[in-house]
Amino acid sequence: MLLYPAIDLRGGRVVRLYQGDFDKETVYGLDPVAVAEEYAAAGARWIHVVDLDAARTGTPENRPVIAAIAAAVDINVQASGGVRDRASAEELLACGVNRVVIGTAAVEHPELVVELAGHHQIAVGIDTRGRDVAVRGWTEGSGVDLFDLLDRFAGSGVAAVIVTDISRDSTLEGPDLEGLASVLDATDIPVIASGGVGTVADLELLAALPLEGAIVGKALYEGNFTVGEAIAACGR
Repeated sequence: MLLYPAIDLRGGRVVRLYQGDFDKETVYGLDPVAVAEEYAAAGARWIHVVDLDAARTGTPENRPVIAAIAAAVDINVQASGGVRDRASAEELLACGVNRVVIGTAAVEHPELVVELAGHHQIAVGIDTRGRDVAVRGWTEGSGVDLFDLLDRFAGSGVAAVIVTDISRDSTLEGPDLEGLASVLDATDIPVIASGGVGTVADLELLAALPLEGAIVGKALYEGNFTVGEAIAACGR
């Protein structure tokens, strides 16, 4: 299982939101590029970058920062937030991103995902409250069921699905292992887990599942464990 250290961007800063609430923001740094370089130096093979401003509004306010991150590290960058059309995805790829994550548009325009997945590395971001898939930076429910969305992209060439349990995001209370097991049973698409990791033991439990990877953010910023310790746990 691969570790995906997360860098969430808002106004050019490194932040974390509690359960996706924009009014519950903690700022962890003013230099996202330096954070990315630290992750790369510690042995990470991927970095997961989220443009929170774009996720909410669709305006790619942090794209220059994402381009600077991609230029500064020689590891893979996976980027998400506000990718609502082909041009947005191709602009991210052109600035050095290796994989683009599509969330809201995957719900509202699934044909866009299928079209792009035929030519590029595309992941589908599925952010859930229960089984309801949230959209627009988690600010709205879609009425689309998690498992229906998984079925929609079966055999589409999508590189991965990123499943985030919003109720656990940034809580450090542990991932939803039972829910993730259900997702893994329901799809052949590689699954990346997100939300709730607070300890090395949480990563070891995730590594026991056939996951492609796990995204970790707050636990690293809070110093619960190091990137090196996380990588070791993911490999167990």
